[in-house]
Formats: sequence, structure tokens, C-alpha cells
Amino acid sequence: MPARPDAWSDADLLDDFSRTVVSAVDVAGPAVGRIEAGRGQGSGFLFTPDGFLLTNSHVIRGAGRITVALPDGRTLAADLVGDDPHTDLAVLRVTGRDGDAGPLPWIAFADSRAVRVGQIAIAIGTPHGLQHSVTSGVVSALGRSLRSRTGRLMDDILQSDAALNPGNSGGPLIDSRARAIGVNTAIILGAQGLSFSIASNTARYVAARLMRDGRIRRSVIGFAGQTVTVPAALARAHQVAAAAGVQVAAVEPGSPAETAGFREGDIIIAMAGSLVPGIDELHKLLTEERIGVPTPVVVLRRGARRQLTVVPAEAK
Repeated sequence: MPARPDAWSDADLLDDFSRTVVSAVDVAGPAVGRIEAGRGQGSGFLFTPDGFLLTNSHVIRGAGRITVALPDGRTLAADLVGDDPHTDLAVLRVTGRDGDAGPLPWIAFADSRAVRVGQIAIAIGTPHGLQHSVTSGVVSALGRSLRSRTGRLMDDILQSDAALNPGNSGGPLIDSRARAIGVNTAIILGAQGLSFSIASNTARYVAARLMRDGRIRRSVIGFAGQTVTVPAALARAHQVAAAAGVQVAAVEPGSPAETAGFREGDIIIAMAGSLVPGIDELHKLLTEERIGVPTPVVVLRRGARRQLTVVPAEAK
């Protein structure tokens, strides 16, 4: 005869999946806070023991006073350390009334290169201001791309079916060992089971740069452009593999592009030995490392192939 339900222990009532989720949330949950940023509200999580906190850029954008409410009942002031709208990430630092927040819980980063489709994914956050809400599911896909609010393409996005709601933005997506595998950033309204998170390796890199410089340094050439198709006959005539490129619509006066001799109508097909089939690929090439470095660019101009040398400047 089976034991009476009221005699069952807690362990009997939890299956392996439940135990895994409960254990991970017990470890990571104390480091997840509710962010109040003026008119905005969202989530964030501490990733160092001395008070550095990661969240989404759109959560704190334009905020004056920022506070973070932790599950232990403390509400701490937070200062903006750095913000990068292009990756939708921001770093804050929380402090107590006397400048010292005391001992703080924190969440370690996992290596997102080791994440596998089908593994457990647990989202912790404060949707609609509800403190410490947990949803769970699995990683549905890796390597997705997503547009940030600035229009720049964000790569290395994790897709999961852990339900997200407004207010979950900036909270962690954790694995079964309570490590952050991503930073929750977006949902597709009207769709079910489509939640997106910035991969932990991207978040860790951006956070380190924001802590060092307060921003992400990128290079610019100084022109307005658009992605266009390269006519097949033109590509064959110049023996180029490019099926598309970036057409220069306008050159900014005094810019590196003007100095290098770019002209309206030029089609950029390659830069530093890499094909440039569109604006997104050009953005990926304009990194911090190219600031002030002479860089070869191949363009098609009025049916002729030309090579220019541009020295990218630092983006303001």
C-alpha cells in the first residue's frame, strides 16, 4: 500500500528536473535585482562580489536616479559605469548609503561556446515589477541574430523557450549550475516560446570594456551607405566573388572617407581582405583595433575596380 501523500518528504515531491531548477535558483536568485530607473523598470544581476551589475541598455537609457532592489530586502543606489546601446548592455555599480553595499551575492559567467541546444535554461527576473520570478525551459537555438534598438545587428544570440515578459529585460539566463549563459533582452510579441538572450561571452567582453572605458570603442569611416546588389556582369568582369556590396550614398565632409577619396556611388566590395556584402558585415569589420590603422578598401566606381586606403577614426 503506498504511503499517504502527507507523509511524503520534500525530496519525494521533486523530480530530477525540479531539483535542478530549485538548486540553481537558490544559488543565483539572491544576485538578481529589480531595477528602477525613472520611467523604466527591468532586471539586472550582480556579476562581481564588489557590486558590478549587468543589465540591458534600454532599461536604464536616459535615467537619472537608478536603484536596485535585491531579494534580501535591500534597496541600493546604483551608478552607471558604462552603456552600449548597440549590444543593448549596460554596467551599473551598486552602493550602500555609506558607499559600501557590504557582502553581495554574484553570478559567474559560463562559456557560451559550450552551450548546447536542448540544455536547461532558467530565466530569473522581475516581470511587471514582480520580484524574483522564475521560468524555465531549454535552449532552442544558438547563433541567432537580432536588431538592437539602434538598428545595428547583434550576433551570437541564444534563443530559448523560457518565458520572458516585460521587466525580465536585463536578467540572467542561467544553466543548471547557476552560471549565466546569457542576458535576457527580447521577446517577439504575439509569438510563443521565442525568447532571446545575449550570449554570456559577448556580455562578459562588453562588460569588461565598459568597466575599463565606460563605452565600447569602435571605428568609423564617415559615410552614409546602403546594401546593393553587384551586377553579375560587373562582378565577372573584375573577377570578384561579391554578389553584393555597400554603396556610398553620401560622404561626410572632413571624414576619413573623404580623405581616402571615397565618392558618392562607389560600391565597397571588400575591406582588409574580407568581402563586404552588406552594412552589417562592414560594421563587424570596424572594430577598435582599426582605429588609426591604414586599411585597404576595394570599390567599384563607374564600372572600374579601384583600391583606396582609409584610416578609420574613433566613433564618437
